[in-house]
Amino acid sequence: MNFLRHSVYLVLVAIMTLLAVACNQKPQKAATNPAAPIEKLTIRYVDEDSIMSRYNLAKDINEAMFRRQNQFDAAQQQRGNEINKFSNAMQQKYKNNGYLTEESFNADQSKLQKMQNDAQTYLGNLQQSIQNELNQSQIQLLDSINNFMKEYAKKKGYDLVLRKSATLYIDPKYDVTDDVVDGLNKRYTKVEKK
Repeated sequence: MNFLRHSVYLVLVAIMTLLAVACNQKPQKAATNPAAPIEKLTIRYVDEDSIMSRYNLAKDINEAMFRRQNQFDAAQQQRGNEINKFSNAMQQKYKNNGYLTEESFNADQSKLQKMQNDAQTYLGNLQQSIQNELNQSQIQLLDSINNFMKEYAKKKGYDLVLRKSATLYIDPKYDVTDDVVDGLNKRYTKVEKK
């Protein structure tokens, strides 16, 4: 039993000695070894909310989508008013015994149903068209920002440009948002729709 305890003790001492020697050794030529260079990263960040609120392309897209939403709301209001007007006229005609035959009532009922279906189809198509425009605009906006950021980072010698929202804290001195917005706006030429 003593022999076993003594052997375990010697093994532990040998392991601890090896660890102590390994910890006290200096790193071997890490800085001079060409296979393992120490690289310093240059990192900056942008505030994407500021870019979206100050980049002229983003503002133009927001304005266009606002106009399209207003068009949709106006079309929805107009169709709703037409349907309500016809429905109210039917109710008045019914109250005043204006329907002389069941066929004339059924014809107006069918017309009302067709107006509702047509309005639903029209508004659905309009909404889909607006959504497609929004998707295309978002692709255009992101492509514009991404292409600019690649050129910008390369020109400035930045290894990384992060989004502020993707971090917990970055010293404000590394914020390049203003420079990026200026560069984006200088590069952007508004295309007027005819």
